[in-house]
Amino acid sequence: MSGVDSLWEILAVATVVALVGLGVIVGLVRGGGKGSKGGTKTIERPPTAPPVEVDDERDRVEPTPGEGVEDTGGGVAVEVEPEPTTPTIEKPASARGRLARLRARLARSNNAIGNALLSLLSSGGLDEQSWEDVEDTLLQADLGVEATDELVSALRTRVKVDGATDPEVVKGWLREELLTLVDPDMDRRVAASRVGDRPAVILVVGVNGTGKTTTVGKLARVLVAEDKDVVLGAADTFRAAAADQLQTWGERVGVPTVRSPREGADPASVAFDAVKSAAEYEADVVIVDTAGRLHNKAGLMDELSKVKRVIEKQSPIDEVLLVLDATTGQNGMRQAEVFGEAVNITGIVLSKLDGTAKGGIVVNVQRRLGVPVKLVGLGEGPDDLAPFDPAAFVDAIIG
Repeated sequence: MSGVDSLWEILAVATVVALVGLGVIVGLVRGGGKGSKGGTKTIERPPTAPPVEVDDERDRVEPTPGEGVEDTGGGVAVEVEPEPTTPTIEKPASARGRLARLRARLARSNNAIGNALLSLLSSGGLDEQSWEDVEDTLLQADLGVEATDELVSALRTRVKVDGATDPEVVKGWLREELLTLVDPDMDRRVAASRVGDRPAVILVVGVNGTGKTTTVGKLARVLVAEDKDVVLGAADTFRAAAADQLQTWGERVGVPTVRSPREGADPASVAFDAVKSAAEYEADVVIVDTAGRLHNKAGLMDELSKVKRVIEKQSPIDEVLLVLDATTGQNGMRQAEVFGEAVNITGIVLSKLDGTAKGGIVVNVQRRLGVPVKLVGLGEGPDDLAPFDPAAFVDAIIG
């Protein structure tokens, strides 16, 4: 019996081992099947940083010049802010003698008037009709009735006494008499130098359309050419873009502009700040542009009077320049008279004298206001504003 029992024990153990082995084989087969279906769990890792250095020169990306990328060493490309570009500051040429250089730009009608007068006066045998023709020619030149009468009377006397008809002699007479009317002895200097410990103050007035703001910008160039430290005041706060226009003129020659950040600000306040800033800056001169248009004439004049009063609370006004469009003739004369009632005008700027203007307006406006023409505009260029030179002006008229 003992042998039979031993046999059964051996069979039992073998059966258990076989079952265990079968179970292991089945497990392995199932595990392999799951893996083939993608059941393996993968752990994602954060992306690694790109290598700092690139050894292969073919793979190295060079920055394009001007893209604002700087190589600080070590192969790291660092983007840098581009340096702000410095605006080019212009240096205007001196305005001295500019009118003589620009005499060809004076209106052709001026030269035609001079030629007409010379033709009449040198024709000989002048009768009353001839003298009436001379008068008409002078009146057409906007000389004015009073000045025309004076000039004709002086020429009549010359012809009666000398009786000359030589064109060159007559031209000499005409030059002398016209120069007398233009009055070369008037003080035409612009007050643009420091007075004691304060800057000079220039107030510029005129209606819109005369080139007032442009004249302020060109005057700044004239003064910069004379080595003056200039500050601009943009007190024309009612006209759209007037302050921007003035600031652009100033930036071209390195001149600061005091302005309000909003349109329609109080002009007197801006003017006050401009004068104050010029004093702090220790400038030589401050030029204040003013509004040229309100809803009615009375309002405009009241506003100008207010600007003048407010400025004078901290500084005297040394110069008040009235800008007139030389092509407007008698309308310009009326403008001059109205502005003269509101502010104490000290000088005239005649713009657009290179157009259809008649040169006689110089004499006419001086007589009406009793103040000199100090500057004339002879073109659209930035340096076409010239100090008025009576001799050069008369020479341009008579040719």
